[in-house]
Amino acid sequence: MSIRMRHTKGHRNERRQHLKLEHVQAGVCPKCKSPVAPHTVCTNCGTYRGRQMIDVLAKLTKKEQKQKKKELEDQESSNQPGKQLTPEELSRK
Repeated sequence: MSIRMRHTKGHRNERRQHLKLEHVQAGVCPKCKSPVAPHTVCTNCGTYRGRQMIDVLAKLTKKEQKQKKKELEDQESSNQPGKQLTPEELSRK
């Protein structure tokens, strides 16, 4: 009769270390450039595939709405490719 092998936590965990989950690759929202999970609505601006799906501003108070509108406008204006930097501006950064 053979002696049974022990199955300790260490041996079990060494075997299972290759079964871990991988990180989900986050995409970037084309409108506000914030990280977004694939195939989901952006929580920052409420768009999905270029269309407005959720009115994010409706659930906020007036003060928060003004702040959010200003923030979204700043993001959109900074993401436009028409703005070109001069060599002096590039050297400051």
